[in-house]
Amino acid sequence: MADRFIDVDERPPLSRWLPLSFQHVFAMFGATVLVPLLTGLNPSTALLTSGVGTLVYIAITGGKVPAYLGSSFAFIAPIIAISAAYGVEYMLGAAFCAGLMYLVVAGIIRLFGKDWIARFLPPVVIGSVIMVIGLNLAPVAMDMSMGTATGEYSLSHVAIAAVTLGIAITAAVALKGFFTVIPILIGIVGGYLFTLIMGLFVPSFQLIDFAVVRDARWFGFIAPPGIRFNFVAIVTFALVSFATIAEHLGDTVVMSKVVGKDFYVDPGLHRTLAGDGIATSLAALLGGPPNTTYGENIGVMAITRVYSVWVIGGAAVIAAVLSFVQKFGAIIQTIPTPVMGGISMMLFGIIASAGIRTVVESGVDYSHKRNLTISSVILVIGIGGGRLFFPIGELIQFELGGVALATLVGILLNLILPREQLANGHVES
Repeated sequence: MADRFIDVDERPPLSRWLPLSFQHVFAMFGATVLVPLLTGLNPSTALLTSGVGTLVYIAITGGKVPAYLGSSFAFIAPIIAISAAYGVEYMLGAAFCAGLMYLVVAGIIRLFGKDWIARFLPPVVIGSVIMVIGLNLAPVAMDMSMGTATGEYSLSHVAIAAVTLGIAITAAVALKGFFTVIPILIGIVGGYLFTLIMGLFVPSFQLIDFAVVRDARWFGFIAPPGIRFNFVAIVTFALVSFATIAEHLGDTVVMSKVVGKDFYVDPGLHRTLAGDGIATSLAALLGGPPNTTYGENIGVMAITRVYSVWVIGGAAVIAAVLSFVQKFGAIIQTIPTPVMGGISMMLFGIIASAGIRTVVESGVDYSHKRNLTISSVILVIGIGGGRLFFPIGELIQFELGGVALATLVGILLNLILPREQLANGHVES
């Protein structure tokens, strides 16, 4: 029985199906609700778009890929920036178009194969952009952790963030089995309980207000705000989508190794990308953040050896149902800001470290001036807040900055800079 596993197309009995699906809900929950909490979107809507998006993905891939889709961290900075500059409706319109970008790439792969991706988006570009995404969010994490996000420094905020971070780190490195894939959830719950207990004795720790829970209805649907389109917002999200497309490729490879099937071949990379893209566009229509495949749920499959798409689908249905329980969504909204700050310190650092891991595992050689130049320029522009601004006529003004500008410059440098001649006579790949 030790070697027994449940394959992709197997449906376990209900007595096992439900608890196995709930495991995946726990795995994705912390990250999925953290994105809307950080960006001002509704966490219940994010749960709905996560569940519905996963079901759409399963349908498009023919029930052959057991991937769970949740809120994407790569889009946090663009969501905040575009929402502040143009409004939530324009941000959602840009997110809708980002999903269409997936479809464009999927169509090109269907026609011409996938080899061109490595030429267009090599690891030196993608790894550097991922580093920028994580490091760009570092000030957000520190502001929430220290209380400066609300305008004043607070020792109680620092204490709560430190305890939350400590619990999450302990869960990630010390716990075993399934618990190693839910350190975010464990950290949030631990930080929440710490704040609640300390608030009984110390007034400065009284940061949880249950009035919002009392006032919330038991059941209901959050109406989406609608979408509108802006050229700058669309370009920004489209460029960031290149990083998430690369993330999708990596997750699909890892998932293939875990399950023992080549999903690049069957159902095909064009179908997995199309499923991810349509789920993201649908999420925008419903008012939620862009979706992406979740490594946490891949980790659950690796630990449990349960690869059933029925189990993943069950988790998606549970998430969608929970989204309609408004009191549950209200409880999520009571999570204190420093708790989110403590979790974000680890999570955003992990994103940046994933970029480092990308360049290291891909064998990017920084003794080559070309690679060093590309990474250096991407990091400085992305972290330094570079901006590209020029008017197009009197009505349209184009401004591109941050992760989007860094991605564009990285792609252009990779295409323009000549490859170095190596000692063995070959040209650097």
